[in-house]
Parts: sequence; C-alpha cells; structure tokens
Amino acid sequence: MLSIELTRECPLRCPGCYAYEDHHLGSAGLTLRQLSDYRGSDLVQRVLRLVDEHQPLHVSLVGGDPLVRYRELEQLLPELSRRRIHVHLVTSAFRRVPPEWSRLPQLTVVVSVDGLEPEHDARRKPATYERILKNIQGTPITVHCTITAQMMQRASYLEEFTAFWSAREEVQRIWFSTFTPQQGAADAEILSREQRAFVVRELLRLRQVYPRIAMRPELIDALGHPPKSPEECIFARTTLSLSADLTTRITPCQFGGSPDCSQCGCMATLALTAVGDYKILPGLAARHIFSVSELIGKGVIRLRSAPTPDTESPLEERNAA
Repeated sequence: MLSIELTRECPLRCPGCYAYEDHHLGSAGLTLRQLSDYRGSDLVQRVLRLVDEHQPLHVSLVGGDPLVRYRELEQLLPELSRRRIHVHLVTSAFRRVPPEWSRLPQLTVVVSVDGLEPEHDARRKPATYERILKNIQGTPITVHCTITAQMMQRASYLEEFTAFWSAREEVQRIWFSTFTPQQGAADAEILSREQRAFVVRELLRLRQVYPRIAMRPELIDALGHPPKSPEECIFARTTLSLSADLTTRITPCQFGGSPDCSQCGCMATLALTAVGDYKILPGLAARHIFSVSELIGKGVIRLRSAPTPDTESPLEERNAA
C-alpha cells in the first residue's frame, strides 16, 4: 500500500493534527510545511511514476488537504482508476467535491468530521458543517470521525453523531477511529482506558442500529488490543508513506514520530489487525501467512537488487585461466 501526503498546504489548523507536528518527519529535521511540494502536471506525473514503480493495490491521498490540488486530482484520479488501483482521498471538504468523481469505481472520498457541529466547527474552520454539507451535495462519501476524550463527556455523543450523518443521502458509510497520541504525550484528546472500553461497547451496539457504520465487530474489537509496536503492525509493515516532496519517508507509519502503539486507534491498523487475527486453521492465523509471505518477498527483493556484473572480474578471469 502507498500513502502520499499530496501537498503540504491546508487551510485548516486543527488541534491534534499529527501531520504538522514537529516530530512528524522524525530524523528529517523538517516539518511538513517546510518541505518542498509539487503542483500541476509535474505533481501528476511524479505520483504516477511512484505508482508505476511500486504497483500498490491501494493508494491513500492525504495531506495537508488534497483538495488544495483539485485541478491536479482531476487528472490524477482517472489515471489511477484506469490502473485499477483503489484510492482513498481524505479531505476536510473545505472545497466542492466534484460529483463526477462518483463515476470512478475505485475511488472512495473520505471526509473527516471531528464530532458534532459545535465541536467540529470550533476545531476545523473554515471546513464547517455548513460548508461540508454544501460541498458534498450529489457526491457519495464516507464520513470518518476520530473519537476524542472530549466527546466522551456525554454518553449519547456517538449516537447523536451517527444519527445525523446516517440521515444524509450522500453518506454511504461511517467510520470511526480513536485519537492516537505520540509516546509521552498528554493531549486533551487522549482517551482513558475506561473510555476506550466504552467506545468499543457503544460502537458494537450502534452498528446494530445504524447499518451505515461500516465496521465489522472484529474490527471494533481490535480497538481494545492494538499492535504493541510497529513491528507487530501489519499496516506499518505493508505501507510506504511518503511526504509532500514525494521522497521523504514517514516512519514507522503515517503518523510519523514515535506513536504510542498501545493507544493506537487508526482505522487502517484496526482493519489489518482484524484480518491478521482471522483464524484459518486451529493455531494458524492470517498474520502467520503474512509473515512468511513478507520474508519471501524481502528475499526476492534482495536477490533482484543484488549486483550482477556483465563480465567476470579480473580475479575470476585469472582463476578461470
């Protein structure tokens, strides 16, 4: 899988946004806003070259906000669709999402919504509820909400949120994740252990009432036992994350820095954790097959990248003589 911060630009200044934290790019010694980025046909061609080189099954376009480069997306998205690559475009919907994008079968437009209108609008201006509702008209979307500790002050909060967005005809599915902090952080958004347990119980209940919560029970359960480290995280091990210069790698996963894996609530991590836990046979889970496949794949890559001189070295020639 490939995750690309398509641009360093974003009109929002959301509290808790990991992309603009000082530690996001780790040892690079830069922040996202300090990186160079691309635009126009240069951006389109560079992204397509990356895709053709790595041949991912799935591409996530994040940012910044990718809709800052909506003209480039109008060229890029059809090309990715022609390559039959599944694309998640993650945006705040601060700008109109073109309805014609709904005709691209492999594209999912994911709109980030930080809770109910009062809390969301305070955090994510200018991408307010009013603006989102206007900008998604006629376009199927997925709503993604990152659950924070502030939301847990009212027991009915998640149901109120789900009821509102389930009533919108544009919303095809609703996803939830929980805020993932960096190690040693004390962000106000961090859920307590008790709050995480409540979230699991509440989401399991709500999915029975609201079919648009597109999260299987095993995925929700994974919130209670995330991978202990990046080495145990299938998402971190299978995803190449690149920042806006299309060269700088974001490690160990798209959060960058030193994420506290014990409190990870990333939707992608949870999904692949649930897949990895699937029992194929007694004592054999899908993650075991993945590990074997990963070892074989790394071995093949090493063999392919090993130097293969066209001619024998002088020493080999002398020995042959």
